Amino acid sequence: MIQLLALLARIITEACPIYAPFFGAMGVTSALVFTVMGAAYGTAKSAVGISNMGVMKPELVIRAFIPVIFAGVIAIYGLIICVIIVGGIKPNENYTLLKSFTDLGAGLTVGLCGLAAGMAIGIVGDSGVRAFGQQTKLYVIMMLILIFSEALGLYGLIIGILLSGIKDTYCPGTPLPDSTPNA
Repeated sequence: MIQLLALLARIITEACPIYAPFFGAMGVTSALVFTVMGAAYGTAKSAVGISNMGVMKPELVIRAFIPVIFAGVIAIYGLIICVIIVGGIKPNENYTLLKSFTDLGAGLTVGLCGLAAGMAIGIVGDSGVRAFGQQTKLYVIMMLILIFSEALGLYGLIIGILLSGIKDTYCPGTPLPDSTPNA
């Protein structure tokens, strides 16, 4: 009942249709799904390299764990943008198509950048850890490449925050007629 009353407070027009929150919710979903996929791939691929290197040089396993940490941070980027977008979707406030599409764009930006960063971290983590196991001088190079790979996800988060920060609550037009039957 409370949700129905909250919906009555919203203005439903062509610029603020009832289905607009769907696009914001899809932004939330895509951000979390894609960043978690990137983090999972990065973790799994890096873990293969760590396991192979750990057989030959078990004393280096702790230092080789860094790519897994980098991969896990990617999922946090998705969680951050999800919290920001969900905070802007309120059933009792106007939610325009412009706002819903920018929220969708923010989620897709963070999600796909996170997926790409996770794949890069996984590939670099796997081969970098194996190379580090054979030649310890390569550790710094591996770390630099991992940092640049992580930056790809951070770029997406920055743009996603900028996109989700766009405010638009103005719903021009005549409210659409109420389609609920009078009882």
